[in-house]
Amino acid sequence: MNTLAPAGEDRWRLPRHAHVVVYDERETELLTIYDCGAAQKPPSARVLGNLVRVRADHELERTATGYIVRMREASVLERQDDDHWLIVAE
Repeated sequence: MNTLAPAGEDRWRLPRHAHVVVYDERETELLTIYDCGAAQKPPSARVLGNLVRVRADHELERTATGYIVRMREASVLERQDDDHWLIVAE
């Protein structure tokens, strides 16, 4: 399942108010991406791998099972390799 807008090969656009919920209770993280945290919609995408860096305006909230990245600007989710992801400003 991935309904995010493509931004090139192995890259997808994240809306300004996207939320990335990272479950990191295991070796490989589960990233669940929502277009907007307040919209009450199903996730736009789920990917396995480790979110290694966020280079865009965001807020980070730690949770009992991982953390939530609340984006504050439009950005791009980019695959670095099979197991690593990066979020950069658009």
